[in-house]
Amino acid sequence: MKKSFLAALLCLPLAAAAQSGVLTPELLWKMGRLGEMQVSPDGRQVAFTVTRYNLADNKGNADIFVMPATGGAMKQLTNTPGSEGNLNWRPDGKKLTYISAEGGSDQLYEMNPDGSGLQKLSAFPEEGIANLKYAPTGKFIFYTQEVKTGKEVKDWYPDLLKADARIIDDLNYRHWNAWDDYKVNHVFFQPMGDDGKPTGYGKDVMPGEKFDAPLQPFGGAEQIAFSPDGYQLAYTSRKLTGKAEAESTNSDIYLYDVRSGKTRNLSEGLGGYDTEPSFSPDGSKVAWLSMATPGFESDRNGIVVLDLKSGKREDITKGSEQAAGNVRWSQDGKTIYFVSVLAGTEQIFSIPGKGGKIKQLTKGPQNYNSFELASKDAAIVNKTTISSPAELVRIDLKNGRETALTHLNQPELAGVKMGKVEDRRVTTTDGKQMQVYVIYPPDFDPNKKYPTLLYCQGGPQSPITQSWSYRWNFQLMAAHGYIVVAPNRRGLPGFGTEWNNSISTDWGGQPIKDYLSAIDAVSQEPFVDKDRRGCVGASYGGYSVYFLAGHHQGRFKTFIAHAGLYNLESWYPTTEEMFFANHDLGGPPWQEPQPRTYQEFNPQMFARNWDTPILVIHGGKDFRVPESQGMEAFGTAQLRGIPSRFLYFPNEGHWIQKPQNAVLWNRVFFDWLGRTLQPGAAPVTGH
Repeated sequence: MKKSFLAALLCLPLAAAAQSGVLTPELLWKMGRLGEMQVSPDGRQVAFTVTRYNLADNKGNADIFVMPATGGAMKQLTNTPGSEGNLNWRPDGKKLTYISAEGGSDQLYEMNPDGSGLQKLSAFPEEGIANLKYAPTGKFIFYTQEVKTGKEVKDWYPDLLKADARIIDDLNYRHWNAWDDYKVNHVFFQPMGDDGKPTGYGKDVMPGEKFDAPLQPFGGAEQIAFSPDGYQLAYTSRKLTGKAEAESTNSDIYLYDVRSGKTRNLSEGLGGYDTEPSFSPDGSKVAWLSMATPGFESDRNGIVVLDLKSGKREDITKGSEQAAGNVRWSQDGKTIYFVSVLAGTEQIFSIPGKGGKIKQLTKGPQNYNSFELASKDAAIVNKTTISSPAELVRIDLKNGRETALTHLNQPELAGVKMGKVEDRRVTTTDGKQMQVYVIYPPDFDPNKKYPTLLYCQGGPQSPITQSWSYRWNFQLMAAHGYIVVAPNRRGLPGFGTEWNNSISTDWGGQPIKDYLSAIDAVSQEPFVDKDRRGCVGASYGGYSVYFLAGHHQGRFKTFIAHAGLYNLESWYPTTEEMFFANHDLGGPPWQEPQPRTYQEFNPQMFARNWDTPILVIHGGKDFRVPESQGMEAFGTAQLRGIPSRFLYFPNEGHWIQKPQNAVLWNRVFFDWLGRTLQPGAAPVTGH
């Protein structure tokens, strides 16, 4: 890419990016982003964080707010140069605590619920702490901290301190976007003094172990829990290393007894992911999320309940099609509430704690992403839709009625027009009914013809729901004049276990047919311009773009693939979580007989059919889909003389997270679409 072209993109003013009243990438980065949320012990107040970004500074800052749990004015409690997080109400409700790196390392602070009385409670070592929680009694806390468990080059050869290398003898030497740093996260237990401050030094509940707790890189405090009396601590860990860890999803729930110092495995014998333990209010039971199938990272999450006295362990959701998340016990311990994906939405459900009939408590076109109980009959919930970013609402659990609490982005969204979101059903090639979201441009006119984008979802088992994205934003695409077709194709949750599981080892089969069914059905509408259709997607969606580029039979005039898998044979030994590759591809390419995936469903095998302009996007720190996949795809297009461009982010991973990088991503994305789909556009070879 020529420097002059890149400079022009970076210098585009907001006014040039879009007209007033239309969603733009820059406006997305002006919005406040709802973060953590905690309800006070008495259920009367809710504390939460809001992150706002400074595009010029290329960074964000999270501050703490508090408001009545029934609605009313919200008050900002912090306004510091550093971000605050890891919110906790002290169990007596008299203080709010949080972790901040204001002094250079992560330390614990507390303040009154009105923001007064701020004081620093801790002086932890340089590494700092994370994932702190109080025991319900307030007498203890737990937190996580890094512990060094491996040797780097300077430890082996102290006379070569300037040597820049790694010595690698096993797998899992890098994960998602980070290299092994020879450290793991351990859980620490620590008493609290009468003055409310931590006493002495925390006790490592995993001494000498080379395993992470919680699971990295996405696990947090939700994977650890105190018993009501504080003398037992349940945590999530996958106690495997190297190749064994790379090939297995077998994490377990461990129970640490504070008095005896002994640990036992509560989920022993369960071969899949076991995560997020939660004690019943009386401490007699532990519930957690459990996947039954070893090696299948997207299996249905059931709810396992263990009676600590009798030892009886049961999946109380066995036989259900609903996959659970965000499990919460009712105050009396008789009911468990949870969130589950359903037909392109996320809703709140309940089930008796001893098992029984699952009850759907909410309905409607929205995502209730996570929640905390505020009383026996009410929950404070993080809500999104395709047309609105996250806000807090209060849900009456008896009737599902919603009351809005926050309006974080009212000023930013005032006057911004959103396009209509339509929920369609399309008949697939095997006679199934597939849910498809169609998003129309603002001020849509059915008498006009519009360029149309087929959106290919990643995962490959991540549902298309009523979520709000700050990059793959459907309303942002619609604001640029595109109709967006977003099908919940085979493999996406919320439509039953069979639909979810059927994509494994069939990547280029029925799921690809589902995509074509969706775009063909919507293209029958007179307002779809069949000569201006594009196909875009990331991860498995990027794979889908590469595969469709060799099979689309002239349907599309342009392609955009982000972090896509292009050559499955070269991808297999260079990715890191081998359990995923083994389960979804059917095994390694050298297996006899070779899984059909590598011949029938490998995009690289069909690159001879490529004939359409393509934009390839990839991050240099993407270790799930290494950068070589994007380079192979771009190199193929260039060598075959196909108009193409490579947008490369050397310091980004599977996702583009830095503000200016994200804005650049959008500008190049829409510039490419403009050059290839809009009438009178400049040729894609020009800069």
